[in-house]
Amino acid sequence: MDSVALFPVDNGFNRSHITAGKEHELPLSLLDAVIVLVNSCNVKQSERVPSDLSESFLFLLKELWTKLHPRMYNSLVCSQQKDLLSNMTVNDLAESIFRLSTRVKCATFLPIDQIKRSIFGLPQSSFKDFIAGYWEVSPFLISKTTRALDEEDIFNSFLNSINPKDVVHHLLSSVLHCAVSCPPIASDELDILNFLKNERDSLGMPIIYQQDIRVLKAERLSNTEKHLFLESLSSCTESHHVFSFDDVFTCEEAYKDGYTVAMRGIEFRFKSIAAITEGLASLFGQPSVGANLYLTPRNSQGLARHYDDHCVLVCQLMGTKQWTISSPRNKLLPRLYEPLDGSQGSNVHTVPNECTQILLKEGDILYIPRGYIHEAHTTNDVQKDSAGLSLHLTLAIEVEAPFE
Repeated sequence: MDSVALFPVDNGFNRSHITAGKEHELPLSLLDAVIVLVNSCNVKQSERVPSDLSESFLFLLKELWTKLHPRMYNSLVCSQQKDLLSNMTVNDLAESIFRLSTRVKCATFLPIDQIKRSIFGLPQSSFKDFIAGYWEVSPFLISKTTRALDEEDIFNSFLNSINPKDVVHHLLSSVLHCAVSCPPIASDELDILNFLKNERDSLGMPIIYQQDIRVLKAERLSNTEKHLFLESLSSCTESHHVFSFDDVFTCEEAYKDGYTVAMRGIEFRFKSIAAITEGLASLFGQPSVGANLYLTPRNSQGLARHYDDHCVLVCQLMGTKQWTISSPRNKLLPRLYEPLDGSQGSNVHTVPNECTQILLKEGDILYIPRGYIHEAHTTNDVQKDSAGLSLHLTLAIEVEAPFE
């Protein structure tokens, strides 16, 4: 069985000396010891580890992870099952990678002025005008023609990582096969080690339905949603559906049948998106900004009519989408994590008398304040190189601290 051999040089470990070898060349006890030590360190102890050594071990463990991860999707390895290479578990390896990664500075940083220019356009006062005239007041369309689109557009890096000729297969197969579960973390969590302790049984596991991904389509007349994997949840005692290798291919077939594939936590999966969300969080003075990705086939609708308890920027990356937006029927805007059973929540099932229709084209950005009822669908029109599909990114901006 192939593995990874680590050879010490000089006073430490050099990344160039991490080479492939046979299992007997790598002392598995050394690998176990590294993982145990890394996972046992407190914050002060981890800070004393030389950065070069930390980066070298991170590179080694990531190489090992690329060998183990495909097996998880093929056989759904239980989180507590010991791996064939040593006595460690998948969780142990994932935690070590997580801990070491927190010491590596994000290579991608976007200046605030560049984010303002790419999203809100020119001149420099455009962001101030947006805050003064539209923020939490009314929807606002930022058309492609008014945005400062150039070689420094903040979405270029992400778009360049997608194969435009086969975007569906690339996103649903390549991306989902590499994705791991992202357990939710509170925006005000101060003790990251406590978070790891509470969530360690789910670290490094395949994506989980409703937490990391949803596959759904809306029935427009009844304003209800049909979820692809919810039937399997209701027929068993499991509280969640963990994705398997076959489920990824099921998503492709469901997409052909009109289902939207919604992927959550994109800011944790792509460095280019993380740079955008971190910059937006600083711009709006919030702890964090989330990012979801929606892939919808033509003549389809994913989410039913609803409203959000946070503001969103809808960034149309590919294709077009028709949006219908109506004003809140309650003067009080919804607060974060408010249950959807209030007086306003019951109104999303009734067709609004007055609404705004907006066709979002490729390169456009749409701002929707919290509380505004909205829905979106693709049409039968096939645009150039888009096959009628729509790919959009929503950037969720929470505008108040969670309740204690």
